[in-house]
Amino acid sequence: MAKQFVLFEHAAGYAVFRIKEFEEIGTFLPQIEASVTELSRFNSVVKLIGFSPFKTAANALENINAVSEGIVTDDLQLFLETQIPKGGKHDKVVLGVSDPKLGASVSEALSITCSHTGIFPEVIRGIRVHFHNLVKGFTAKSSATAQLGLGHSYSRAKVKFNVHRADNMIIQSIALLDQLDKNINTFSMRIREWYSYHFPELVKIVPENYTYALLAKFIKNRKNLSDESLEGLEEITMDSAKAQAILDASKSSMGMDISPVDLINIEMFASRVIDLFNYRKKLSEYLGNKMAGVAPNLSALIGDQVGARLIAHAGSLTNLAKYPASTVQILGAEKALFRALKTRSNTPKYGLLYHSSFIGRAGAKNKGRISRYLANKCSIASRIDCFSDILTNVFGDKLRQQVEDRLKFYELGEIPKKNIDVMKEAIEEANLAIEEVKKKAKKKKKDKKKRKLTETNGDTNENDMEDNENEEPEEPVKKKKKKKKEKENGES
Repeated sequence: MAKQFVLFEHAAGYAVFRIKEFEEIGTFLPQIEASVTELSRFNSVVKLIGFSPFKTAANALENINAVSEGIVTDDLQLFLETQIPKGGKHDKVVLGVSDPKLGASVSEALSITCSHTGIFPEVIRGIRVHFHNLVKGFTAKSSATAQLGLGHSYSRAKVKFNVHRADNMIIQSIALLDQLDKNINTFSMRIREWYSYHFPELVKIVPENYTYALLAKFIKNRKNLSDESLEGLEEITMDSAKAQAILDASKSSMGMDISPVDLINIEMFASRVIDLFNYRKKLSEYLGNKMAGVAPNLSALIGDQVGARLIAHAGSLTNLAKYPASTVQILGAEKALFRALKTRSNTPKYGLLYHSSFIGRAGAKNKGRISRYLANKCSIASRIDCFSDILTNVFGDKLRQQVEDRLKFYELGEIPKKNIDVMKEAIEEANLAIEEVKKKAKKKKKDKKKRKLTETNGDTNENDMEDNENEEPEEPVKKKKKKKKEKENGES
């Protein structure tokens, strides 16, 4: 008969329980589920063996972080060694845990058989409900307070870790950029259809969406166009021939007349579309700045948007850095990959990397080869960006040049430089760039110190001046003249 124990991690500490009547429990699992709600019945199932409280809040946070990652801390190892007996040939010992990763770590560290299936999930659920009654000195209020404090600390640490490299901002920006592109295309088609009732010839003269929206807002009623409007048309189209063509077409247009109310609505809608275009431009600049600050090498290698899409698809820059080059190559083409594996056909050569300019420039025969090479360089660039303390784009520029040289090799047969030589040059340039960054940082610190000193000295000088102004000047004491006495003494 195996002895069964359960490890329960609470905000206040670690607890080990012994499960009674193993055979009955295994037979009547539904009865255990029913006994979870009643304390008297649940007490007949489990018994508290030991409880090890956390010493401080910092110690609790450290232990709970380790448990969430499946790591056995020194406190937990010591507690389990003292509370759980070692099993023999006949007496087996099984420890129930809630997390399989933690169970594997405990088995490796202490040679204890761990399980997270069967009756253990129900027993742990019951312990969670009745924990404040099973451990002496605990109340429901104190238990909830401990959980709340530790929950806030744990969540705060997780949020700080996630936002540290501003990955979330890049992911949200690229998602918003894609949504804006869809909306702009939809709205541009709508304004073309709407305004074409009045001026159908304008679509053929001006195919660009942004220019069309500007012209629709500027022209309004085509009958009001005259030679005086030619300058305004030239400013928008940046082409005198197009401006003249628009003016000529307005005079002989086949479009229907439109009411002023409809023109007002068209103008309002056109201004909204123009605002969306302008906002998209600003958002693209913002994304470029963010990529330069978070992943400069990846951005220099394949561009801001493709790099941002890779990060967004992976979930974070850290996840992307962990991926092998083969995964990066087909990232974004998962459906095609599984379809190919299911039908036993050819697997896809590229996913999101297809949007890179290198794939488009390569020949049909070399697309797969260049995508594999580019994925390799992207994997290197993402790892450099993720794990570097001081970020520079030196490696990204060198990696991009390597891809360019490889394209030339496929097309013209020019042999590129060896990778070792290129990386040596990159390391030297990166070290110089890092030294410059450190010098600038030191200079900034010195400037800040000087400013603080000047501010403090300025304040003290001003206070001294104010004190001197407040003090009234003392009148000089007049000395009595002794000339008369000296004369009298001389005469005598």
